[in-house]
Amino acid sequence: MDTTVDLDMFAAQVERPDDAARRAAEQRWQELEQPRGGLGRLEELGNWLASVQGASPVRPVTAPKVLLFAGDHGIAELGVSRLPATGGTARRVHAVLDGTAPVARLARRYGAGVRVVDVAVDAPLEEFPEDVTAHRVRRGSGRIDRMDAISREEAAAAFAVGTALADEEAELGTDLVLLGDLGVGSTTVAAVLIGALCGTDAAAVCGRGSGIDDQVWMVKCAAIRDSLRRARPVLGDQLALLSATGGADFAAITGFLLQAAVRRLPVVLDGVVSAACALVAQRVAFRAPEWWRAAVLTGEPALAKAYDRLTLTPLHEQDTRMGEGVGSALALPLLQAASDTLAEELFEPALPSTPRRPRPLPTAAELLGKL
Repeated sequence: MDTTVDLDMFAAQVERPDDAARRAAEQRWQELEQPRGGLGRLEELGNWLASVQGASPVRPVTAPKVLLFAGDHGIAELGVSRLPATGGTARRVHAVLDGTAPVARLARRYGAGVRVVDVAVDAPLEEFPEDVTAHRVRRGSGRIDRMDAISREEAAAAFAVGTALADEEAELGTDLVLLGDLGVGSTTVAAVLIGALCGTDAAAVCGRGSGIDDQVWMVKCAAIRDSLRRARPVLGDQLALLSATGGADFAAITGFLLQAAVRRLPVVLDGVVSAACALVAQRVAFRAPEWWRAAVLTGEPALAKAYDRLTLTPLHEQDTRMGEGVGSALALPLLQAASDTLAEELFEPALPSTPRRPRPLPTAAELLGKL
C-alpha cells in the first residue's frame, strides 16, 4: 500500500474564500432598513456564507449533511470514559442509524441528511449496513500511551477515505457539512493532539469528557501525559502524528477537512475531536480554517485552546457536551437564518399596487339625520 500523502498539495490548492462576495454581502446588510448591526452575529455569518459560496446574494442553505466518523480507541481500555470500552461505540452507531440518537432527531427537525462512516469501529463488519462499513480501515486502534494507534499505511488509507468523502459530498451537492464523531475514548486522543500542537502539558488539556470523576480524571491525565511523550518527537510529520497518537477516524477527519476546503465546501466543527483534526489540518494548509466554523464550547479545556489557535468563535452557547454531532446540528438553524436573511427576494422592491380611494366621511347633516 502506498504510504505517501502529498500534504504540500493541499497547501497549494486551498484558497481563501471570496472576499469580493463577502464585501458585497456587507453592502447588502447596509441596504436593509434596520439599525446598524441589528441582526447581530447573523450578519457576520451571512458574510461568511457569501464568501464560502462565492456568491452574493447568498444562496439559502438547502442541502446540509451531518457527517459522523466512527472509530474505537485502545486508550479506552484504561477506563478513561464512563462509557464502556467494549461495544460502546457500536451502540452509539446503532442509535444514529435507527434514528433514536439526539443528532438523528435534530437532523430530522432541521432537514439535514445523516451519514455515518465506520472507519475503525471494533465490531464485526456484518453488524452495520454495507454503506456504513464501506470505508473501514481497521477494527479499533492501539493504546497510544505505549504504542502507535495505527500504522503509517493505515493512516494514509484513512486520510484518503476522508478526501474521497469530501469529493463525494461536493459532487452530491451538499452545501454545508455538520461534522461529528462517534467513539469511546476519543476526547483523550483529541487532548493529546491538541496538547502536542499547542505545546501544553497534560493537565492543561485533560477534561471531564463523558462526565468522569476526579479519580478517573487522574487516570486520564496520566494517559495523556504518557501519550504526549510519544507525540512530540513526530510533530513535524502530520501523518506520523496521526499514526502515533491519533487513529483512523482522526486521520479520516483531517483528510476530509482539507479536501473540503479544496472543494470549497463549508464545514461546522462539532467539538474537541473535530477541533483536534482541524489543528492538524491547519499545520498542512494555513488558509483552511477560513472554510470552517466552530459550533460550541463543551467545557473541554483542550477545545478552548484549539479554537483560540484556530481563531474560531463558537456559534452558540448551549453547553452541549456529548459530541456525536449534536453541537454542530444545533448550529444549523443559525446558519439557515443567516442565509435566509440575505436572500435575494428580501431585497426585491415591493410591486406597485393600485391605490385604494378612501371612502368619503359622512357630513354633519347626514350624521344628524340618522339620529
